[in-house]
Amino acid sequence: MTDQAHAKKSMGLRLTMVFSLTLLLLLPTFLIMALVSDRQATQAEAISEVGGKWGGAQVITGPIISVPYRVQTTDDKGLVRQTTEYAYFLPELLNIEGDLQAEMRQRGIYEITAYGSKLKLSGQFKAPDFSTLSIAGANILWQDSFVILGVTDLKGIQENVNLNWNDSSFQFNPGLEQKTLVNSGLSVKAPVNNATQYSFNLDLSLNGTRELSFVPVGKETKVKLSSDWPSPSFSGSFLPENYDLQDNGFSANWQVLSLNRNFPQSFVGDNTQEMSDSAFGVNFFIPVDEYQKSMRTVKYAILLIGLTFLTFFFVEVFNKRRIHPIQYLLAGVALCVFYLLLLSISEHLNFDLAYLIAGVATIALITIYCLHILKNYKLTILQALILLLLYTFVYIIIQLEDFALLMGSIGIFIILAIVMFISKKIDWYGEKSEG
Repeated sequence: MTDQAHAKKSMGLRLTMVFSLTLLLLLPTFLIMALVSDRQATQAEAISEVGGKWGGAQVITGPIISVPYRVQTTDDKGLVRQTTEYAYFLPELLNIEGDLQAEMRQRGIYEITAYGSKLKLSGQFKAPDFSTLSIAGANILWQDSFVILGVTDLKGIQENVNLNWNDSSFQFNPGLEQKTLVNSGLSVKAPVNNATQYSFNLDLSLNGTRELSFVPVGKETKVKLSSDWPSPSFSGSFLPENYDLQDNGFSANWQVLSLNRNFPQSFVGDNTQEMSDSAFGVNFFIPVDEYQKSMRTVKYAILLIGLTFLTFFFVEVFNKRRIHPIQYLLAGVALCVFYLLLLSISEHLNFDLAYLIAGVATIALITIYCLHILKNYKLTILQALILLLLYTFVYIIIQLEDFALLMGSIGIFIILAIVMFISKKIDWYGEKSEG
C-alpha cells in the first residue's frame, strides 16, 4: 500500500472512530436526561405530599347561584320521565382582596413554597332571570336554590366559612349538591327568587402550595393581592393591570370583564372547561429550577463531546501525536460525568455554583489527563482553554432563555467556521507525503 493510500485510510478510520465514539457517548447522556426527569418526578411527589397535608394549588371559583329546575322528557316507548337540571347565575360584581404569607418548606432535599391566605370576597348578584334560558317558571325549584363556592383542595380551609347574604348569614357546608360545574368546594342553601338583588361577602382563610388562582365569574371581577413573597410569577389567562415588586414582597391588581372570557353570566349545562381556561393568579415561583437548567445543559452534550474529540483529532493530525481510542473514550466519559456532578451538586447548592464546581473539576481532570497523553504543555493548555470556552459558551446560552436559540446558532456557526478554516490545512489524501 502506498503512503498516500495508507494516509488516506488512516485518516478515514480515525474520523470514523471519532464519530462513532461521539455517538456512543450520547447513550449515557440520554440516561442522565432520564435521571433528571426522574428527579423532577421525585420533586413533584414531594410537593404533592406536602400539598396533601397543607393544601395543594388552589383555584377559587365563585360564589355562584345554582337554581334547580324540572325537565320532562319522553322516551321511545312514550314514558314521561322527570329529571332535575341546574341553572347557574354569576355575580354582576366580584371583588376579591387577599393577603398572602408564603414560606419555603423542606421535604428531604426539596424546597416547596407553601402559603397561607386571608381572602375577602364581596359583590352583588342581580335577580336571576330565567327568561333568557327559555325555562318555564312552573318548573323552577326556587326553594332548593343554593350558593356554591369552588375550592380545589378543601384541606386548605382553616376556618368556618360564613356567607353574608343581604341581611342574613349562612354557614357553608363541605361538598356540593352536584358537581356539574366544579368538582370540589362548598355549598349552602340560601333564599333566592327572581325579584330580589343580592349582595354578599365572605371571609376565606385558605392554605395552599405553589399557586393561587381565581376564575373571573363576575361580570366585572376585581382582584387585589399582596404578599411577602419577593419573586411571584403571574400566571393564567390574565396578567395584572398593575403590580409592584419589592424585595420584601409584591402587590398586584387585576380587572377582568365578562367580555374578556368565553362563558356567559347565566347558563345551564357544563361550562367547566371554559371557566378553567379563564383562571388567573399568582405562582409562588422558586427563582432557580436546577432540574430545568440541568436538562437544558445536557442537551448540549453532543457539542461538548464532539468538539473535544475534534480537538484531539486535530492534535493527532498536526502534531503527530497518536491518541488511542480508549483515551478518547475515557475523556468522553469524564465529559459525561460532568452532567452527573452538575445534577447532584445542584440539588444542594444553587445551580451557578454547582456548574462552576462541576466544570472546574471536569476541566482539571481532562487537562491533567491530556498532559499525560500529549506530554506537551502548550497543547495541554490549548486543550484546557478550548474546554473553558466551551463550558462558558454553554453556560451563557442556558442563562439567556429568550435568546438561547439565537446565541446558540451564532456560536455554532462561528465554531463551524473555525473548524473549516483549520481543516483546510489538512492533507486529507496524503499528497504531500507522495513526494
